[in-house]
Amino acid sequence: MGEQQRISIVTPSFNQAKFVGECLESVQSQGCSSVEHIVTDGVSTDGTVEILKRYSQGASYEHLRWASEPDHGQSDALNKGFLMATGDIVGWLNSDDRYRPGCFQAVVEAFEKNPDVDILYGDYTWIDESGRVLRVRREIEFSRFVLSYHRVLYIPTTATFYRRRIFDEGNFIDTQYHYAMDYEFFLRLAHKGYRFKHEPRLLADFRWHSNSKTGAHPEKQLAEHDMIAASYSKVLRNLRNETSRKITLSALRLAAAGLRYSEKLVRGYYLGQIPVFARRVANVSAR
Repeated sequence: MGEQQRISIVTPSFNQAKFVGECLESVQSQGCSSVEHIVTDGVSTDGTVEILKRYSQGASYEHLRWASEPDHGQSDALNKGFLMATGDIVGWLNSDDRYRPGCFQAVVEAFEKNPDVDILYGDYTWIDESGRVLRVRREIEFSRFVLSYHRVLYIPTTATFYRRRIFDEGNFIDTQYHYAMDYEFFLRLAHKGYRFKHEPRLLADFRWHSNSKTGAHPEKQLAEHDMIAASYSKVLRNLRNETSRKITLSALRLAAAGLRYSEKLVRGYYLGQIPVFARRVANVSAR
């Protein structure tokens, strides 16, 4: 691995004691000597702070920095961490998610091969509370049109990394958003001309569970997503009639979905779901 590239990982944390240990271990196990892991905790009350204390005292966790103090939510916690980060490459890993083995090496290599790229995103898996893989998510090459109008954010924060210049140039999370702040962040970076690239390797695991924002409040996330999409679209802003905006947005979303799914189909990404689906069916049948 190119050791000259220092990596900073920022983890916002609040009451995820059940999973935060796996998160910390997934960073430590990358075997990268030039890394810092910054955890910004919002005064968790479920034992998370005790876990952070225990890990930070371990001999192999000198890279772990953490603080537990009041904040104004996940967006605020992320910005605190980004401001503290000193790495050439910065990642955002939520406390209930984890990196896959070899992630950092793949990211450093990809950035070295693509010096003009500002944001790199990879593939990932969906896992359940126990860590079982539910689905492998292979993604498409960057498309600003699909990003702008598809209902699904296809760039996974858990498998996305940024060059430091993103933050040096004053780009941070908009704290008015609490559910789709990643979507707004990516749209804003794309509109500013920053360059995205897809790295077709599995980099991380995204965990689905009942207490996650994605699982607990999908309607709030969708409402924020819709508002953000409309605010960044010149086409939609120029339509004064509400009915026309809704019809146009529906058409644009249909086109964006068609582009994403057709590319995934052509690349054979859906074939990779067959073994996972077969295992799930077998597990259910064996019960």
